[in-house]
Amino acid sequence: MGQSSPDYVATSRAKDKAGRKDRARRKRTGSGLAGLIWPQRSLITNREVAGPGALEPELWAKLQFLSDPLCARCGTPFEIAVDAAQECGACLAHPPVYDRARAALIYGDVSRDLVLGLKYQGRRDGLSVLGGWMASAGSELLADADLIVPVPLHYFRLVRRGFNQSAWLAASLSRASGVKLSVDALKRVKATPIQGGLSADGRRRNVQGAFQVRGSRKRLVEGRKVLLVDDVLTTGATAEACTRALRRAGAACVDVVTLARVAGPRAAPI
Repeated sequence: MGQSSPDYVATSRAKDKAGRKDRARRKRTGSGLAGLIWPQRSLITNREVAGPGALEPELWAKLQFLSDPLCARCGTPFEIAVDAAQECGACLAHPPVYDRARAALIYGDVSRDLVLGLKYQGRRDGLSVLGGWMASAGSELLADADLIVPVPLHYFRLVRRGFNQSAWLAASLSRASGVKLSVDALKRVKATPIQGGLSADGRRRNVQGAFQVRGSRKRLVEGRKVLLVDDVLTTGATAEACTRALRRAGAACVDVVTLARVAGPRAAPI
């Protein structure tokens, strides 16, 4: 009986948060020592970079990091100062299925190269940096999260590629924050065509019913606040399809964090 008391629950949560902070601190210390032994190379050009940066100064200057003011729901940047709880017009008219979404970067020339290097070249050496950017952008979401889940690849595509970049990002985010990770909670049950080149409506049709929560992981998801991780948020179609699957399995909340997002307003369904 004593373990179900409010005081016990509060103490357990406080210990859990303290443990997360301690693990994150040790991770940062380890990364710093590694940098002394293996000098950082540019995540785009692969040239050695002087100092702690992951990119040359001229490339770094072209990155567009997202910061307030943002839509409180989908994370779209506003051009003028607004109330912290303000939602964009698209979210007011057609609320997304997920609860909140945040991204570290605007998807542009340099951030695209970062994503492509990770996705198609398997560049893992920058994961601690990219995960740190995502942790900063999604700090409020991480503070609430019970479980981190990556967007999965279909089995055939995973075999061909050999890795899932979203799972790598999710693992990095878990290490940076201490939040529990489940890389296989979601599975892709339909081998859908690549989303690139499809319209917003075409993307939604493409991923409709494409995801399920594994039967063996339903208990892990049920009642939990889940943080869904992907590399890029474009129209939000994939994030919403995954959210539906997680909610069907009983997730209490589904937030989304990505490395980058397309700058324009979220495409609302017609």
